[in-house]
Formats: sequence, C-alpha cells, structure tokens
Amino acid sequence: MADEALSAGAAARRLGVAVTTLRTWHQRYGLGPSRHEPGHHRRYTAEDMGRLQVMQRLTAQGVAPAEAAAWARNAPQGDPALHPAPVRLDAAARGLARAALRLDAPAMRDILCAAITQRGVVAAWADVVSPVLVGIGDRYQTTQRYIEVEHLLARTVTEVLATTPRPAGVPRILLAAADEEQHTLALEALAAALGEAGVPCRLFGARLPSAALLDAIGRTGPAAVVLWSQTPRTGTVEQLTRVRDAPCPPIVVAAAGPGWPEDDLPIGVTRLTGLGEALHLLASI
Repeated sequence: MADEALSAGAAARRLGVAVTTLRTWHQRYGLGPSRHEPGHHRRYTAEDMGRLQVMQRLTAQGVAPAEAAAWARNAPQGDPALHPAPVRLDAAARGLARAALRLDAPAMRDILCAAITQRGVVAAWADVVSPVLVGIGDRYQTTQRYIEVEHLLARTVTEVLATTPRPAGVPRILLAAADEEQHTLALEALAAALGEAGVPCRLFGARLPSAALLDAIGRTGPAAVVLWSQTPRTGTVEQLTRVRDAPCPPIVVAAAGPGWPEDDLPIGVTRLTGLGEALHLLASI
C-alpha cells in the first residue's frame, strides 16, 4: 500500500467501518485524507491509514475518541504494527484501566483484590497490573496527561499488596530500592509474592542510602539482597559491589529493574528479569 491512495469509500471498506465514521474522525479529530489531486477528492495515504488503524484499535479497546485521536496523530510513521498502541488487555485489566481513568479507587481495589485472590500475585501483576501501568505511562508520553491517574493507581496497588499475607519467621531476604530510587512498586509486588509463597522478607522503602543498606545487612545477615533500580540515574553498579563485598556478604546479590546496565554488572551479581523468576530464585534459598 506504499504508493496507493484510497478514496473514503475504499478506506472505509479496508477498515471495516462506515464512511460516516471516517468523516466524523476527519471533522472532529483531524484524521482525514492528506493526498490532494486537483479536481479530485482528497485520498487516504498509507500514513493516513496507519493513523486510522491506531484510532480504530484504541476506540475498540475503550479509549475515548479524542484521546485515541491524539495518540494516532502522534504515532510514528511506517508500519502501523509499530505504532505505540497498547496491547489488548484481558477483562480484569480493562476494568482496572477504566477505573483508574475514572479515579475510582474503591473499584480499583476490588478488581485488584479479586485478581490476586483468583490468580495469585505473580499472574495478577503480569496480566493485570503491569499492562495497565505501562499503558497509562504510554498515554502520558503521547498526551502529557494522566499523571494523577498513575499516582492513584500506584497508591492503590501499594495498599492492596500490603494486605497480602506476611508469614512468620526470621526473614532471610532483604528487598531495597537503590540509593535515591523512589519507585518501589515492583519490590512491593515481590514482597507480596514471597509472602504468598510462605517466604518472609524485609522490605525497605524508597531511597535507602547505601550506608544504611550495609548497616541493615550487617545487623540481619540476609541470605539474599535484591536491589531495585528504575532508571539509569539510580542504577550505579558500585552499590551492588559494596553489597557483594560486605564483611558478611549474602549468598545472592541480585539486581532488579531496568535501571541497571545491560552488560556491565559486577561479577557475582545476579540479574532478575521478572517477578516469576525472582520468586523462584529467592524461594529456593
């Protein structure tokens, strides 16, 4: 379709929508045909069709038309499959996304509690929580809106994860955010998953200084330490080296999160790439 330009009728047939729908998208949202030939109606180019496909997918997933149009207009050119449209969510994730956009915290809590009860923490995180967080983050990148949605959703997820069982016993697992790292939601999910599996752990909050982390390791002697970094700014590998070289080092020193370097972790440090993998490793220690 690289050199093909379509009439409104042909474009509508290709998309499987009514011509009146295309006219509405053109008049209200600026998603109209861009090729103009003197004496003829404007025609839809391949780039126009790519934007319309993004619009169609998003509205089918329940995104408001005005927002879907903003997303479509800002989509990169080229293969429509590469446009930053969200993956299709399952029913619970769609419900969570809608509740988040309404800023409906009680509904979000109900959906999250049901998902964890029915699926377990790992599956609920992978299939419900994470896709919605990613989708809202993508929407912010496209529209510069929805920070308040992300904050309320994150707070609600924190509250729900905190209600999961915490087993008795001496914790042998220490979970901490890297120095100056403020994002801890994934660590909270890991703590909840460990609790669900009957593995006690200690979870520290955001921005734990390296000196305080080393003090905690010295006093508690954990078998495993997991450090989370969300961004390269906080993912300095010296923190991992100091934990590995502590006077009484843990058996496992693990780096979790996208902030750590891809190929430059210290020798003896384990990279964790997912919640399920982290649970499997830590539960076996």
